[in-house]
Amino acid sequence: MHLAKVRDHRFAPVEHRFDFRDTILYALGLGFGADPVDPTELPFVYEDGLKAVPSICVILAHPGFWAKRPEFGIDWVRILHGEQSFEIHKPIPVAGVVHGDYEIEAVEDKGAGKGALLHQVKHLRDEAGDLVATVRSALFLRGDGGSGSFGTPPDAPALLPGGTPDVVVDLSTLPQQALIYRLSGDYNPIHADPAPARAAGFDRPILHGLCTMGIATRALLRARAGNDPARLTSMFVRFSKPVFPGETIITEIFDQDDGGVRFRCRSKERDVVVLDRGRAVITG
Repeated sequence: MHLAKVRDHRFAPVEHRFDFRDTILYALGLGFGADPVDPTELPFVYEDGLKAVPSICVILAHPGFWAKRPEFGIDWVRILHGEQSFEIHKPIPVAGVVHGDYEIEAVEDKGAGKGALLHQVKHLRDEAGDLVATVRSALFLRGDGGSGSFGTPPDAPALLPGGTPDVVVDLSTLPQQALIYRLSGDYNPIHADPAPARAAGFDRPILHGLCTMGIATRALLRARAGNDPARLTSMFVRFSKPVFPGETIITEIFDQDDGGVRFRCRSKERDVVVLDRGRAVITG
């Protein structure tokens, strides 16, 4: 990796125009509307009184796969999505125009042969220029350890508390879940085509990590926010294992004394943790 080029890179602002169909399609990709008579999920998938799922902020105004550009020298084939978080400052519009301003905050060098973590941040603004959300992500650059560090990475949440979770939510995914979710903008073939998936080390296509995060968002809204998106103001996840479409995702939620929650998600069929160190703030 050419560290100086990564450090000095400046992103062009990203404009994203979307309408109510995009907002509905994103929610359908997370499984909202699975129960056709559930009145609390209908507002996420029906244009009459439509509401945006808070986690949609992670896909709006995306800069594309910039790390693949040759001038950065990043071993992009070996990149994994490590962490993702968002903080909502203003209700997300269900249609309109938003703008994303990106910057690379830090690179953490883990050492030669151990990889590096690249931290980037997006400031998402509406048409009036008001800040709607701050979105952070960490990319695990498995092939770029030993290239050096810069910046100050954000603090990651601690390990989850022990004991029995206060509430558990089971949400099933469809065998074609990734084929629906990819229509929201992530067309990586490992989520659709068995051949690229096998080349990446999987025996079949996997679900998008951000889809798994969105399903966790759905579980938190149902269990602790009465499906009111305005109450979920921030969220953090660490990606630990892939999910295969058709699996059931179990979200284990631990209430905290400060009003927030900690959580993790596991695959019911394989009994492996797929999202870890989850943290969310739910108001009201």
